Amino acid sequence: DEIPTVVGIFSAFGLVFSVSLFAWICCQRKSSKSNKTPPYKFVHVLKGVDIYPENLNSKKKFGADDKSEAKNKSAMPKNSLHLDLEKRDLNGNFPKTSPKIQSSPDLENLSPKHFAERKKDSVSPDSLKSITSLSSEDKQDKLGTLFFSLEYNFEKKAFVVNIKEARGLPAMDEQSMTSDPYIKMTILPEKKHKVKTRVLRKTLDPAFDETFTFYGIPYSQIQDLTLHFMILSFDRFSRDDVIGEVLIPLAGIELSEARLLMDREIIKRNVRKSSGRGELLISLCYQSTTNTLTVVVLKARHLPKSDVSGLSDPYVKVNLYHAKKRISKKKTHVKKCTPNAVFNELFVFDIPCEGLDDISIEFLVLDSDRGSRNEVIGRLTLGSSAEGTGGEHWKEICEYPRRQIAKWHMLCDG
Repeated sequence: DEIPTVVGIFSAFGLVFSVSLFAWICCQRKSSKSNKTPPYKFVHVLKGVDIYPENLNSKKKFGADDKSEAKNKSAMPKNSLHLDLEKRDLNGNFPKTSPKIQSSPDLENLSPKHFAERKKDSVSPDSLKSITSLSSEDKQDKLGTLFFSLEYNFEKKAFVVNIKEARGLPAMDEQSMTSDPYIKMTILPEKKHKVKTRVLRKTLDPAFDETFTFYGIPYSQIQDLTLHFMILSFDRFSRDDVIGEVLIPLAGIELSEARLLMDREIIKRNVRKSSGRGELLISLCYQSTTNTLTVVVLKARHLPKSDVSGLSDPYVKVNLYHAKKRISKKKTHVKKCTPNAVFNELFVFDIPCEGLDDISIEFLVLDSDRGSRNEVIGRLTLGSSAEGTGGEHWKEICEYPRRQIAKWHMLCDG
């Protein structure tokens, strides 16, 4: 009788020891995971954090103690753009303290006049021209102002662009009278470097404060480049609204001495710009009896090269809109490696209303790329409000129903 009792006691002690050991191992793994440095891509999108991969090991880690926090703050220069990561949540955002969105640290409570006086040595003369009083007519068409900084890091051979903030954007949402802005930036003319900021919800004065670093750009080539900023408003249910654009030719801008703070007025996007985009041959026929629109994508010619290495692989995406809302979409097959593509593909669309007054149709010529997102080569819009050949073509099919009418159209930039 004593032997089973002894065996039972030892078994109970063994079970308690095993459970304790398992719990201790789990706690050790959890604590080790919490002390890891965030992955590179995550740190890259955090607001105000440099994205040099060499410096990530020296950055303050999540879960650091108060002593290391005090040391990092004391070592940080006053004009640095680094922000305290401990005040962020798991998504990299600061907790909201007030409904008003504050601007970035470099521009907080700073009027355009003080902005110019603070950086007299580094602000270019062209940027000072935009800090002038506008007439009442100009203020009506004003699309806001974009603030950013440029810098070249000779040690790392990197071109650094910091998108600080935008002020005075127009409201793209008529109901809430706000916008959900974000910015796309492209380095022209090669368009190899494309980046975009995060979307800031319901604000007309977004403070992005995001730094983008481009490696492998020699300083000797900076003068040949142009920065293109596209300011957009996110729309969950349709295509994002284009607020405007800013073009910054870097010729004559000196970046060898210090970081350059700049600001530019946002201008309306030049949708009529069509040089080098190619042409598209479209045939349309409106059947008033069946209330259908027949669209034939016939040919494309003189399409530009996708890159220096070779020709594009074009295809056409057709979108039908009713009162600015997309109700149908089609697309052609891809034609490989050709600037002069022959499609000959027919699409029939049912029109939800009598007549074509509220109907418009959009043609997007895209370059098929399996490795990345397909780029828009050119754009064409046909409708009653379209300008040039697009409006003329639409007027003809309305005046002559049941007749197939074909026309060549110049493509605009996508």
